Amino acid sequence: MEVTDLGQVSQLTGADSPNKTDKYALYGTDLGSMINAEDRTYFVFGDSFGERPPDMTGGGGSLWRSNTIAYTTDKDPADGITFDGMITDEIGLAKELLPSVKVDYDEMTKIPTHGLYANGSLYLYFMSVNHWGDPGKWDVNYAGVSKSTDNGQNWTQMESLKWPGDSNFIQVSPYKVENDDGKSEAEIYFWCIPSGRFGGVQLMKVSESNVENLGEYRYFMGLDDKGDPLWGTDMKKARSVVDDTAGELSVVWNPYLERWLMTYLKEGRGVVIREGLTPWGPWGEALDLVKASDYPGLYAPYMNDRFIGDDGKTIYFSLSLWDPYNVFWFKASLQK
Repeated sequence: MEVTDLGQVSQLTGADSPNKTDKYALYGTDLGSMINAEDRTYFVFGDSFGERPPDMTGGGGSLWRSNTIAYTTDKDPADGITFDGMITDEIGLAKELLPSVKVDYDEMTKIPTHGLYANGSLYLYFMSVNHWGDPGKWDVNYAGVSKSTDNGQNWTQMESLKWPGDSNFIQVSPYKVENDDGKSEAEIYFWCIPSGRFGGVQLMKVSESNVENLGEYRYFMGLDDKGDPLWGTDMKKARSVVDDTAGELSVVWNPYLERWLMTYLKEGRGVVIREGLTPWGPWGEALDLVKASDYPGLYAPYMNDRFIGDDGKTIYFSLSLWDPYNVFWFKASLQK
C-alpha cells in the first residue's frame, strides 16, 4: 500500500468552521470518532468549551463539557461534512452527555473513545480520567459504557460493563462484522489500547446481542497450530496484535484494498496507517499518513467506512489539532 494526495478538506468544529458550532457554544473541542446509526452519523467529541481567548492553545475556556455530539445525514465527504445539528440542552447549547466530577485525582473528565450502534441502541465507550500527566500519559479509573435509546439525547451508564484502569482495554475502536451465512448474528470486534499513547494494540470481540454482558467478551490469545485465532475470557492473558506506541485508534474495513485499515497517533512521528489481512493480523508496517512536522499538535485520526471515495481508493478522516483545538476533515489516496 502507498499513501498519496494527503490534504485538508475543511474544518468541522469551531467558529471558523462551515458548521459554525459556536452557535452551540462550541468554540473549541477535539476527537470526533464516528458512529453510523441508520441514515445518521454521529460525531463524538471530547472536552468541549465555549468562548476562548483568540490565542489560546489546547483545552480551556468557558462552559466546560466533558463530551458533546454532532450528527449528520451528509453522505458526500468530498467537500467536508455538514452537521444537521448537535445534541443540545433545553436552551440549545451543546449538551454534556456523560457528566463527570471534574476534580483532579478523582475524576477529571469522562472522555468518549468510540461508540457503536447495536440492537437498535447507541453505545458510547468512554474512559474516566483520573489525572492528565505528562504529554501522552494519563491515569484512568476505568473504561465504561453508556447507552442511549433516544438517538443520543439521554445516556445511561451501564455499571456492570467496566474494564480496569490499568488494563489494555481503555480506548477502543469497534467494528461490526456480519456473518456470511446470514444465520449467525453479527460479531463486534474491538481493537484496544491502554490509557495514554504508549501501549500496543490488543483485540476483543463480542456477539451483538451480548454487547451489554461483560462476561461474554472474548480476548485474543494468539494463534493455534493451524494459524486460527484463540479466544479466552481472561483479559490479562490477551496477546497484542500490533506492538507499537498507539494513541487514538481507528480501524475499518477497506473494500478497495480488501484489507483492514488501522490509523493511530505515533507520538513524535505523527499519524500512521497499517493494513491487516484479518482483525488479528498480520498487520503491515506503519506508513506515514500525516506527519507531525507538517501539522504540529495533531492527534485522533478517526476513519469511517461510510466516508470513502472511488470505492475505497480515497479515505476521509477526522483529525484534531491542539492549536487551534478543533477538529478538521482530511483525505488521502491509497494505492495497492
